[in-house]
Amino acid sequence: MTMQLRTIDAAALANLSRALVGFDHIFNARVNNSNYPPHNIVKYSDRDYAIEIAVAGFSKDEITVEVDQDQLIVRGIQTTVDADGKEYLHRGLASRDFEQAYTLAEYMEIRDAEVKDGMLIIKIERMVPEALKPRQITIK
Repeated sequence: MTMQLRTIDAAALANLSRALVGFDHIFNARVNNSNYPPHNIVKYSDRDYAIEIAVAGFSKDEITVEVDQDQLIVRGIQTTVDADGKEYLHRGLASRDFEQAYTLAEYMEIRDAEVKDGMLIIKIERMVPEALKPRQITIK
């Protein structure tokens, strides 16, 4: 007998989100549920994370990265006239304005943001205060 999961138990989801450490909360709290632009969430270690967002067709002047309390907000707004003065009459490449918001877990700090090869890479570090880190007690 096989059983299919058709609904998500709210209590199980709450327990799962409590068990996830650090950055995993962003999957549940997004202002815009759009999948545009495509993005990756990368965990390098317990301290180092990154969000990679495909921003092909956007210049770095058309992208803003803002942190407001525990929200990371990324916006891309294209202009019809670029810096060289050329005006686009038609844009066939998939590039439309966007806004994505991510909820940052406690102690997450944005370290850097850069556009490289059509990707916006936002580097994030988990900075837990020394007082909250586990410590060994010397037995006398």
